[in-house]
Amino acid sequence: MRNIALRLSYDGSAYHGWQVQKNEISVAETLETALTKICGHPVKTVGCGRTDAGVHALRYCANFRTDCRIPIDRFPLAVNSRLPGDISVSDAVEAPEDFNAIGSCLKKEYIYRILNSAVPDPFLQKRACFDFKAVRSLGTETKTTVRTVYWCRAEKEGDLITISICADGFLYNMCRAMVGTMVYASYGKLLPEEIPGLLQIGDRRLTGPTMPPQGLYLNRVWYEGAVGEMMEK
Repeated sequence: MRNIALRLSYDGSAYHGWQVQKNEISVAETLETALTKICGHPVKTVGCGRTDAGVHALRYCANFRTDCRIPIDRFPLAVNSRLPGDISVSDAVEAPEDFNAIGSCLKKEYIYRILNSAVPDPFLQKRACFDFKAVRSLGTETKTTVRTVYWCRAEKEGDLITISICADGFLYNMCRAMVGTMVYASYGKLLPEEIPGLLQIGDRRLTGPTMPPQGLYLNRVWYEGAVGEMMEK
């Protein structure tokens, strides 16, 4: 049985996130349907992480197992012929037997895009945050809330602000909450030096809103070996 890793990207506007849903269309289900058709048997994928409804991926990794004999360099072309235009597979590689897209991931980088303009851009309507309307969320239970953040950077080019956050893992809505805190600080609703104290208090309501999903992209994922080389191309 082959273990194949794919590099793909997608516009998440039309999907209810990556994960398969009972009553909503998802990226994983759409990809699995295409792979099932070309492989000739039911295919289940493992993704490198969940992305919420409306969130995009510039670079995403998923793996699946198959006994079909399609040459590895033909997989992208074959699966893309069965995918809608908002999902694209750009590369494929034979992964080690024990490779798992989420378990083998070393770190990830998300970016969040904000259109800092008084005038909306119709081409960025579902790809950048403009109106700053947000809702708070309670999140989900996890074994530990400890994560290592390697960097958090903000850059501005014209009216577009891009915030990059890299960590060894992400909690539910973690990126959108971090950006919300930065936006709160930009409005003068809190001072940057107040943030450590607010984190100690642990009251999410004091640190700003959770930003909308349309500005969020999974940008990079890191692995060792052949899969890592594929993802860095």
